Formats: sequence, C-alpha cells, structure tokens
Amino acid sequence: MCGRFSQTASPEVIAQQFELIDPPLFNPRYNIAPSQPVVAIRIDPDTTTRRLVQLRWGLIPSWAKDPKIGSQCINAKAETVAATPSFQSAFKKRRCLVIATGFYEWQRQQGSLTQPMCIGLQSKRPFAFAGLWEHWRPAEGEPIETCTIITTEPNDLMAPIHTRMPVILAPTSYDQWLDPTFQNTETLNRLLRPYPSEELTAYPVRPLVNNPRHDAPQCLEPVA
Repeated sequence: MCGRFSQTASPEVIAQQFELIDPPLFNPRYNIAPSQPVVAIRIDPDTTTRRLVQLRWGLIPSWAKDPKIGSQCINAKAETVAATPSFQSAFKKRRCLVIATGFYEWQRQQGSLTQPMCIGLQSKRPFAFAGLWEHWRPAEGEPIETCTIITTEPNDLMAPIHTRMPVILAPTSYDQWLDPTFQNTETLNRLLRPYPSEELTAYPVRPLVNNPRHDAPQCLEPVA
C-alpha cells in the first residue's frame, strides 16, 4: 500500500515540470497522511487544460452515504480498480496525477520491528502517482473532493521492503491518463505497472515519520 508520502517541490518547479499555468500557492509537506489534503493535477472541464487542485486523500464514492468510507479507500489495486464499485466510475473519467517527491514504506526487521524507508527518484525530481478523484455531495453542507492512489506489485527495489508500491506514471503517460474522454480500459491498465527500479532510490529514515503529526524536513533525513 501507500499510506504516507512527501511533496516538497515548489509551485514553480511543479508548474514547469507538469506544464501548468499559474498554479496556486501551497506549502511543502514532509509527512502526508490519509484524510489530509494532497496536491493533484486534473483536467479542467471548462478549458481542457491541466489544473492544480488540492484533494482530500481517501476517496469517497459519489454514491456513498457515509464519508467515513474514505478511510478505507486511500489506495486502489491496479489489478482490480476498473471493476471495484468504489473506483470504477472514477477510473473511467476522473483520473488525476497526485504529485510527490517521495513516499514511505515500513520494512519489517527482526521480530515485530520495522524500519521506515523513504523512496524517490534518483533525479530527486517530483513525480506523479496514478490517482483517481471523486466529487461527493452530502445531504447538508459543502461538497468534498477526494482522491485515491493506485498501487501495483513491487519492482526489484521495493520487493524486499513491501509487497506493494504506488504506481508512478511515466511523463509520456500523463496526457492519456488525464484525458477524461479516453476510456480504453486495456490501454489504461497497461500504464499501471511497477516503475523501473534503476530510476528509484531508497534509504532508511528516522521513526519520526511514524507519527503523522510530525511534518518537518527531519522526516526525510537519512539514518546510518
């Protein structure tokens, strides 16, 4: 699964890398947890251009009666996402890029001990998780826009760390993934594959990241 990640790139860097115009300002985040806002890119239906938005992590299907279902929908499995009721509508026409600079997984050590690991690109550039988003309207109050991150089987780097990894999309896939008019399930599923191991790096970090209340640069510092 993917249950924690960071996004420390500036709005200017993200705008340049993801071809955005006038993105809103936002603060760097070092330890993003479910139920918190994340930075994402989707297609603006009015202009058909890429737009940067903030979505709450934990997808609430449009048909849900209780928003608490979002806590169970922080991730969607690539193998079943197209057929899972909570995700199938969003998979067809509400896909997004969730922007990150790293993600955390906990590698099991001896006994019950775990070692938090930070994984990111060798280039240290921001990247995009394959995400889905939804618009949920409660009986009373303001609508909520939420998202989930798609996971897949691990690559060779991730296999000793965890049994799953988030889908990191290649830049050449962005246009197709974001296009709400493109609904070829077979083609979309082919995009949901493990990212090449040789382009990633992983290193141990302090247990500080175990607590989502810790959101500081120290979360990313490597340990010996």
